[in-house]
Amino acid sequence: MIQEIAGIHVREGQEALFEAGVAQAKPLFLRARGCHGMELYRSIEQPQHYTLVVDWETVENHMVDFRESTDFQEWRRLVAGFFVEPPQVHHEQKVL
Repeated sequence: MIQEIAGIHVREGQEALFEAGVAQAKPLFLRARGCHGMELYRSIEQPQHYTLVVDWETVENHMVDFRESTDFQEWRRLVAGFFVEPPQVHHEQKVL
């Protein structure tokens, strides 16, 4: 199991719309091959900054199966308009 960690900076005043878009997109993730869940966190100190955490079986499930799907295109359609800049994405694996 790995986690996709995406740092997302949204336009000021668009936070509620962004959160609604992520809520609408959640089923797209949950039906993706190898996805075991997703959560969205909002920064207390910087309310326009979010962290999206998606649990995947493998990096390939995220980078190939999901990113090459029409569901990924729908995800981007729902939320990309709120981004100040492209999300900063990396993958992590629990070691302890």
